[in-house]
Amino acid sequence: MESKKVLFISQEITPYLGETKLSKIGRYLPQGIQERGKEIRTFMPRYGSINERRNQLHEVIRLSGMNLIIDDTDHPLIIKVASIQSARMQVYFIDNDDYFQRKHTVSDSSGREFEDNDERALFFARGVIETVKKLRWAPDIVHCHGWMASLVPVYLRSIYNDDPLFHNYKIVYSVYSNDFIAPFRSTFADKLRYDGIDGESLKLVKNPDFVSVSKLAIKYSDAVIVGSEDINTELSKYLKTLNKPVLSFQEEDKYIDAYNDFYDKLLS
Repeated sequence: MESKKVLFISQEITPYLGETKLSKIGRYLPQGIQERGKEIRTFMPRYGSINERRNQLHEVIRLSGMNLIIDDTDHPLIIKVASIQSARMQVYFIDNDDYFQRKHTVSDSSGREFEDNDERALFFARGVIETVKKLRWAPDIVHCHGWMASLVPVYLRSIYNDDPLFHNYKIVYSVYSNDFIAPFRSTFADKLRYDGIDGESLKLVKNPDFVSVSKLAIKYSDAVIVGSEDINTELSKYLKTLNKPVLSFQEEDKYIDAYNDFYDKLLS
């Protein structure tokens, strides 16, 4: 029997960024799932704070060079890759000078969130999907971690819905306590509309704050995992109303097996 394929799309992965709940799951979950016999691919943004030389990132020329149009402007997509030797695992990085060259991840040195985080999330989502297409690697599970990956389910289930590579797969969205504070810009829905996202869904993000953007991601996902012990109260209540599988928060020593079982149930 062919082993199942899991695509991990993470906002943060240690050791490339400091240790947080999210970055540790981004690092150890793919390794654990691979050790349990599944095939994996892992993606994250190439933030400017990542030291390329120390982490031995290098550009993958055959995957780079495409332009993605965000809000009517061309942005070159650059793909880099690095290896975590101890885990026998490669990490692909989505890079672009306009969006990911700055020295901080989602907010500046004074803690103010970047105004273009909405476009950065858009670029990241589309960059991952286009790269997976170029790799011709058809996932069985797509697992998105953190709000920077929140638009992946939306694009996969709408724009890429007829793509032969993406069929017969399940999308899992993990909700963490990494809320962004300032809502995305008021033009956010227009940017999604420009890409052909359905107008009905865009009503959800009339006020594109953390809760409504998360709800949009959840709407297009097949299942949800609670990744942090304490998540946004409104989202926590919302998850109880869903008619789709939700896996509650799992302790550190149990979560890899629990997630692996959760994937298997979704695919059975």
